[in-house]
Amino acid sequence: MYLTYPILQTVSAKLTWSHYIELLKIDDPLERSFYEKECEEEHWGVRELKRQMKSMLFHRLALSTDKQEVLKLAAEGQIIEKPEDILKEPYVFEFTGLPQLPVYEEGDLEEALVNNLSMFFLELGKGFTYVGRQQKMVIGGRTYKVDLVFYHRILKCFVLIDLKRGEVQHEDIGQMNFYLNYYREEMNTEGDTEPIGIILGAYQDKLVMHYALQNITNQVFVRRYQLYLPNREQLEAEFRRFMCSDKENAE
Repeated sequence: MYLTYPILQTVSAKLTWSHYIELLKIDDPLERSFYEKECEEEHWGVRELKRQMKSMLFHRLALSTDKQEVLKLAAEGQIIEKPEDILKEPYVFEFTGLPQLPVYEEGDLEEALVNNLSMFFLELGKGFTYVGRQQKMVIGGRTYKVDLVFYHRILKCFVLIDLKRGEVQHEDIGQMNFYLNYYREEMNTEGDTEPIGIILGAYQDKLVMHYALQNITNQVFVRRYQLYLPNREQLEAEFRRFMCSDKENAE
């Protein structure tokens, strides 16, 4: 404790000794600083801190953002200023219990997420409020449904989430773009900003997504989810390569 926090003033009065026992397990000072800030600002209990450390939240956020933002992320925690700031890669849904099932459907995933909203909110991050599931839109006499709808109180916009059990297809991009157009024109009220669409799939073909997302003016994002905790060694190695390439580019 003394070696990590030799100056007493750097120890936060907002955190308990149990918090620091967990934080002292982290060797990297950037990673430890991030979790300290998030615990202070988001009032995480020790249980929430343990879950976020196991899910490698810092690494997932760092690898999803601009390289220049990593030091800021470590020093200030997660600051939400633009749609990209709410994204992770991958999302981790180990709390759903679905890994124990031999086969599951998209409806099973949706049901499990809604039944575990407190953990789902923790994974989504700050600012999300739940609107509903299977939200109906009647357009041209036909009924369409969005899997999950949230409202982000910081960005002041609707966030539409479409769940895919397998691979995200190019037609899923058009469908989400269709939903976003409707929400922008029919659901937004004064003060709301452009809605955000997130398509979560088990995997994706990056080349197909590259072409599918070109010239889409709405805020559509494709991200991967997994039902098990990420491999620490692999994510740390990827993060080190990420940081080294940033230094090389700077030189």
